[in-house]
Amino acid sequence: MSAIELNQFIRETAQNLGFSKLGIAPATTEQQSTNRLNSWLQKGYHSTMYWMEKRADERGDIGKYYPEAKSVISLGLNYFTGNVSPEPDVGKISNYAWGDDYHDLIKSRLYQLLGEIKTKFPHINGIACVDTSPIMEKDWAQKAGIGWIGKHTNLITRDYGSWLFLGELLLDVELEYDTPFDDDLCGTCTACLDACPTNAFPEPYVLDSNKCISYLTIEHRGDLSTELENKLSGWIYGCDICQEVCPWNITFSQLSNENSFKPRENLQERPIPQWKKLTEEDFRILFKKSAVKRTKYSGLKRNITVVEKNNTKNQN
Repeated sequence: MSAIELNQFIRETAQNLGFSKLGIAPATTEQQSTNRLNSWLQKGYHSTMYWMEKRADERGDIGKYYPEAKSVISLGLNYFTGNVSPEPDVGKISNYAWGDDYHDLIKSRLYQLLGEIKTKFPHINGIACVDTSPIMEKDWAQKAGIGWIGKHTNLITRDYGSWLFLGELLLDVELEYDTPFDDDLCGTCTACLDACPTNAFPEPYVLDSNKCISYLTIEHRGDLSTELENKLSGWIYGCDICQEVCPWNITFSQLSNENSFKPRENLQERPIPQWKKLTEEDFRILFKKSAVKRTKYSGLKRNITVVEKNNTKNQN
């Protein structure tokens, strides 16, 4: 079977599995991407996410992670299920965490796709990757023609905006490759940069995790600085501000038809006083198989307390 026919089989199978986007790139590392990663790490913009630097060599050079890789299949799955509540007393949770943990779903679909490929072409070998792997997902998606990296550092597509989960298959065969997405369609727009309440973007296309609300409410352990806790803007897990104001999302976002991503009951509209009553047992039940477990019960309670304090200040 030719590379073109193999590509067609992969695309059709991925579509049948529910993936929204697919692109294919040669597994060749560009020095520009590696330099950008190293510069970001050297400036400490990864904050306490030390695993980013521990496997930086693999992250910057896919050949060191999977030496057999010849092709990178980048896949996207639309997860948008609506915007957060505008009510000021609602504890806001990032859109991606309203449903089941995306890692489980994406990884399962990737392994299904890899299994289908290996069944039909037994000589092909590969591995499946999600964002827990040392892969520069957004860079590979751009190289595979899926979209471009916006000023808020998220991947943006013409047909779904930036509401996409990404995953990859690394295969040991050469395929027909897509044209990289070299256009920057952000233009002169700075909506995402202007809207960030913590000024987490020291410059366009660069995120300082130390100031990012998503990092602070999910990955950060311990207390928040007074300056930053005053700017959480109601978020108790994650943050979608830079995505919500993006014109590409406002215009082109589509509701996901993936049932696993649909919001859990009473998750979007729950006011802070109700969140305050959350027990550790409630946490285990409500967030079973949820990405929110990442912040742990103590982290979520800290965030709830901070938002409650901010709301009280604003009312006085």
